Amino acid sequence: MRTLEQIKQASLITAIKTPYLASGEIDLATYDYLVEQQIAAGVDGIVVGGTTGEGQLMNWEEHLMLIAHSVNKYADKLVIVGNTGSNNTREAVKATEYGFASGMDAALQINPYYGRTSIAGVIEHFKRVLAIGPAFIYNVAGRTGQDLTPDIIEPLAQHENFIGVKECGGNERIEHYEQQGIACWSGNDDEAHDARHTYKAHGVISVTSNLIPGLYRQLMDSKSDALNASLQPLISWLFCEPNPIAINTALMMTGAVKPVFRLPYVPLNEQQQAQGVTLINQLDGVAVVGGSKATPLNLENTIILP
Repeated sequence: MRTLEQIKQASLITAIKTPYLASGEIDLATYDYLVEQQIAAGVDGIVVGGTTGEGQLMNWEEHLMLIAHSVNKYADKLVIVGNTGSNNTREAVKATEYGFASGMDAALQINPYYGRTSIAGVIEHFKRVLAIGPAFIYNVAGRTGQDLTPDIIEPLAQHENFIGVKECGGNERIEHYEQQGIACWSGNDDEAHDARHTYKAHGVISVTSNLIPGLYRQLMDSKSDALNASLQPLISWLFCEPNPIAINTALMMTGAVKPVFRLPYVPLNEQQQAQGVTLINQLDGVAVVGGSKATPLNLENTIILP
């Protein structure tokens, strides 16, 4: 396992997509292909079973298997972050213990969602999971319904296992934290370039890098307003519906993964797919995971599983 300082060197972490077989099982061969594309592009780490990887649609057996598989095959090449967070503290503790027993470098921990609790309860939840091992705290109020404000994060940042924050609250907050020595990774792909080069974020935990990891590597390594501006239409399209609907559709359109969805996710509609085909095919095909030109999905061959 890596030290906290080694983990903090990871500027580009991909929230990796989980692909499926027609049977509904996780497609490990295609998963390995996706991860190897990330490694080839110079990505520093992956989040396994995050929102993009549909951890919310997995049972814990699948979820922990995928973390263990990732550690076994790629721990020497990538920082392995296991999403072991939950709105159920007991489950988060158990899953986090198992994840570290499997050898993951760090956990991604979210505040309790839906069954929201008090600020005191949020803090106690995080203390219990931070006690187990190194963790990123994930602040995404649009999904949890509760913003993790600085009065919550700043005391938690003193914990010996606190790595930093995946912050979706904007670049001004990232700048505020970084000025205090609290490491931040942007959770907003459209803001990540400026977060890194203007607001001094440590990096990004990205959805878009599933599709164009090499171009995102460039965005993190060097300030390039022109490249950043050129990618904004594609990034915007990838969030035209709640994530991970569009990234799933995109990777299927490029042939990177089989056209299999787990409900409640379904493909983008025909008009949205046409927009994506145009945007993806404007890029150099070598830069796109899947490598081929994007084509709309054949809905007769698309499987949508419960």
